[in-house]
Amino acid sequence: MASTAGARQLLRHPGAALGACGLAAVFAAATVAGRIAPDGHRRLSADFSQAPSLRHPMGTDAIGHDLFLQVLHGAQKSLQVAMVVTVLATVTGTTLGALAGYRGGWVDSLISRLTDLVLTVPVIVVLVVAAARLREQRESWLVIALLISVVAWPQTARVVRAAVLSVRERTFVSAAQALGASPLRILVVDVLPNAVAPIAVSATLTMATAVLLETALSFLGLGVAAPETSLGRLVATGQSAAGTRPWLFYFPGIVLVTMCVCVAAIGEGLRSALDPGRDDR
Repeated sequence: MASTAGARQLLRHPGAALGACGLAAVFAAATVAGRIAPDGHRRLSADFSQAPSLRHPMGTDAIGHDLFLQVLHGAQKSLQVAMVVTVLATVTGTTLGALAGYRGGWVDSLISRLTDLVLTVPVIVVLVVAAARLREQRESWLVIALLISVVAWPQTARVVRAAVLSVRERTFVSAAQALGASPLRILVVDVLPNAVAPIAVSATLTMATAVLLETALSFLGLGVAAPETSLGRLVATGQSAAGTRPWLFYFPGIVLVTMCVCVAAIGEGLRSALDPGRDDR
């Protein structure tokens, strides 16, 4: 019943509804384009550096690539990177944060020190060095996603640890312990469901961060390797032509910003819908 009420509250949140629709539209368009024209983003034409038109809605680049198909394919790769990072970082951060918060003692100290260590490392420097060595591997987008995941989990771990610390002393947890429930069952069944709201919000922030980090790497020439592309790679390629062929820079940039805004709106909607302290309306 609580989850149903939360779903209704999420659907009533205008920002979250628009964000979900926008993100779903981008994902659907990219998926359909990938099925209909899997190599469309690589296809060349005789229309060189054409401004947006009915034939090419977002124009073309200097060698005849259709920018619309490139943006859709780039959005698909950026979303793939973001989703892999979100799943891996959220699972890792939730697991470590829950263990630290529930067990306490040396387990908490060890995980907290590891979290602090990762947080103190300059993220972009680590990613640049690692990506420079590994980006030529096959499935470079997956390599980039794995690299970002390694440094993206600490924020989730801290959020989950704080949530678990606030829940573990409650009466229902003490009652479960008195009834002989195992620590794992208490953690999974009784404690973590009460931390769903911060975990969900943290996951959306992780997704937006992953998109931006992939963009930063691509801007430095260390993101998704050719012949694949991503929104970050398109923005990086188009920035040199922003003054003469602005469509090459602005269209990928607008889609990129739109995706991040949609993810942030979904996160705000999730926070409002899943916060156990909200007023039911």
